[in-house]
Amino acid sequence: MSRATALLSREAALAWGRGGGPMVSLAFYGGVATLLPLATGPEPARLAAVAPGAAWVALALAALLSLDRLFERDYEDGALDLLTLSSVPLEIACAIKCLGQWLATAAPLAFAAPVAAIALGAKPHLAPLIFACALMGGLAFAFVGGIGAALSLGARRGGLLTAVIVLPLFVPPVIFGGGALDAYAGGLPWKAGFALLAAYAAAAVALGPIAMAAACRNALS
Repeated sequence: MSRATALLSREAALAWGRGGGPMVSLAFYGGVATLLPLATGPEPARLAAVAPGAAWVALALAALLSLDRLFERDYEDGALDLLTLSSVPLEIACAIKCLGQWLATAAPLAFAAPVAAIALGAKPHLAPLIFACALMGGLAFAFVGGIGAALSLGARRGGLLTAVIVLPLFVPPVIFGGGALDAYAGGLPWKAGFALLAAYAAAAVALGPIAMAAACRNALS
């Protein structure tokens, strides 16, 4: 097994076991889907109109719950120092950590997104696009969230600081994904919104590890 594969297995196992793994995020996601009808009213037409967008916003908020310990645990026990000195470049290690986070948390949320949206009244034919947007958006949330987690290393109440840093960066994928879903539901051209979401996710994957590595080195210096 290569070092990168071993690191990915470690990160996925830690992300799955850290604080209940995806269970906390899934429970939060289910809670939002349950509370939404109580806030907007039980009318099926009203719920169907907001279901895809509400499910998408809830996905972004649920992704925040697992970010605060992405680097913090390794920073506290010295594992981050070993990763910095490893033969695997720190940028690659940061990318692998985010990929493990995505596999353990964002992917289960992506599978839950169509179920939640349909339960709220969305049309079943929207399910494939909801899943694709959630999977792509989860990738963007994981890598953009990793930047916030790395920048808040060593800070008091780092989870709050991570949310403050990350939430503005979550706005573009929420707009692109929500716009694509809304356009598809209305029979309008939707591919441009999905393409912008994919481009944002690709940019996060390409540039995020560089920013994370720089932030980690600064925290360790």
